[in-house]
Amino acid sequence: MAANGCAIRASVIIVAAGVGSRLGHATAKAFVDLCGHPMLYYSLAAVARVPGVIEVVVAVPAGMQAAARGAVRDAGLELPVKITPGGHERQESVGIALEITSAESDLVAVHDAARPFAPPQLFADLLACAFRYGAAVAAVPVADTLKRAEAGVVSGTLPRQGLFQSQTPQAFRRTLLINAFKAAQEKGWHVTDDAELVERAGGKVRLVDSSRENFKVTTPEDLMMAEMLIAARRRSAI
Repeated sequence: MAANGCAIRASVIIVAAGVGSRLGHATAKAFVDLCGHPMLYYSLAAVARVPGVIEVVVAVPAGMQAAARGAVRDAGLELPVKITPGGHERQESVGIALEITSAESDLVAVHDAARPFAPPQLFADLLACAFRYGAAVAAVPVADTLKRAEAGVVSGTLPRQGLFQSQTPQAFRRTLLINAFKAAQEKGWHVTDDAELVERAGGKVRLVDSSRENFKVTTPEDLMMAEMLIAARRRSAI
């Protein structure tokens, strides 16, 4: 991949270290079976088709490294892959993975394995945007009316105009993300979204249009929806 005549070199971090207690499985969420493959497989298969990616770093629960290597083989990923135990929280897992990304990468994309439907083109669009502007997140406009409540009683309604739901992948210039994580460590910031760290550190983040199909599998109902979507795609491909 090239942007403005310059070749993009990117590392992709896949966060697969979450336990996923709300999913109700004994298996760590990224390794729950989804139509014959561990959930992690689908993100790996997408990244395998993204131009400009020079390596993948996967953060997994301790003891799940062998299972992750199996998912890498099944996905046909021929890129260099680093597999590391993650941390207790998502931010810690991303920080651990970020430390071992290649210094040859200009960009880093971060993606949650719990979003198995992010297509290769979305990764490519985010990397191109981050190459140009520094930071980019996948997002969709908020569709529902939002209520603020206290003790179960509505205290206000928020206008939807200008509100977006942030997703992953998110892509950043590598130095920008590293500096944001250093600032977070120094100042004690704890967030659930990597782009927020960049924002707090003074960076500007661009939005890239995504799809509601790029949803996060969190509950048993989400898993059922994911299975239905894959089944529908397989039927349409016949």
